[in-house]
Amino acid sequence: MNEPEEREEQDPAHPHSGAIEIIAAEHAQAKPGSRPIRWSLPWFQSFVAQLLKFGLVGGVSVFVDIGAYTLLRTTVLSPEVHPLGPMLAKVLATLVAILWSWIGNRFWTFRHARASGRHTTREGLEFLGVSLAGMVIGLVPLWITHYVLHWDSLLVENLANLVGIGLGSIFRFALYRWWVYSPRRLHLRESTPA
Repeated sequence: MNEPEEREEQDPAHPHSGAIEIIAAEHAQAKPGSRPIRWSLPWFQSFVAQLLKFGLVGGVSVFVDIGAYTLLRTTVLSPEVHPLGPMLAKVLATLVAILWSWIGNRFWTFRHARASGRHTTREGLEFLGVSLAGMVIGLVPLWITHYVLHWDSLLVENLANLVGIGLGSIFRFALYRWWVYSPRRLHLRESTPA
């Protein structure tokens, strides 16, 4: 496939040229310039496949996050050792999970739309920014349960972590899909000299 055909598929002037549409067209072996109709079977299949991949990467990230949090919270960052121990443990655990998530999403979930060359740094910073915003969303339930309601058992804190991770995941998926890994942005990256 030559470059003009790729640009035709990813033309930002067409409102229906998002990531799922392009991926669905590739899987359906569609001709350049043709796009699956939004909510068509190929579009839906590609969307579900991408969502499942995001869920699997995120599922492993949950275990990384909760495991690191529990380890830190029960050892060096327990509330007895440091008054902000649970919050610091959550921040550190989330940073480790963010690294795992970036690798998994970049090379698997959104591999068709990842940046290359000099644009990789920008993509990584955007991913980090979205992930940190998601982390703030995830800190809110922990802060409420531990510092406002004074429910400071490890079980309650991990349940609050799961609620926060769920809310943050919805936020992150939307921004990863429509901003960080947007095919419209990929088209712009390809048109600028490296």
